[in-house]
Amino acid sequence: MTQSATAIILARGGSKGLPGKNHALVGGQPCIQWTIDAAKLASSVAQVVVSSDDPTILEIATSNNCVVVDRPNELAHDTATIDNAARHAYETIGSPQGPILILYANVPVRPDGLLDDAISLLIETNCDSVQSYARVGKHHPWWTVKLNDDGTVAPWEGDTLYHNCFRRQDLPVASVPDGGVIALTPEALMCALGAPDGPHAFLGNDRRGIQTIEGDVIDIDSRIDLLVADAILKERVAHAHR
Repeated sequence: MTQSATAIILARGGSKGLPGKNHALVGGQPCIQWTIDAAKLASSVAQVVVSSDDPTILEIATSNNCVVVDRPNELAHDTATIDNAARHAYETIGSPQGPILILYANVPVRPDGLLDDAISLLIETNCDSVQSYARVGKHHPWWTVKLNDDGTVAPWEGDTLYHNCFRRQDLPVASVPDGGVIALTPEALMCALGAPDGPHAFLGNDRRGIQTIEGDVIDIDSRIDLLVADAILKERVAHAHR
């Protein structure tokens, strides 16, 4: 595959949830390092860009020979959107041609080849965007309920509790975005395709997905996520050195 994609890693300093998660140690190295490594290992990636307002993150990016974008304050608060941050980075580096990968610095665990698979699907189908989706396990929407103030339980939707389905293996396949990767065209990122207005307009009109399984991707938002990712990555490192 021709190396033509630009990977934009987003790493805000004052993230919600677990403070400092983007540079917290996980698996023996800063969290963002795993995403930088994944981008550099992808055969489809020509350059790796890190956008952040955090000096520690920018130092890590510089030491890895990444293109560094100092994110302005107006794009570094809790209500700032990822697509605005990605567009700022894209325009700052000169709006290169070729596919774009949006990657989150707080996702240290991804399946091997995920980034290249996303770019391949983007190119082969000529779609606007490709996102990774994890199969939902025990937190399936059919088993979602409304817990009322008086303690009574009601179905989240419809009239039948749990859709009258009580075995996990009988649940229909449902998936959620897992944060592993977003691959998209420059036109989609710049909202130049006439997609319906909304927070996901930057994904364009023709949106495709790659299926992952539960646990393939770990998005760190809490200390529990950090502990799980740390254990998985340490085990991988140990196996790699055997």
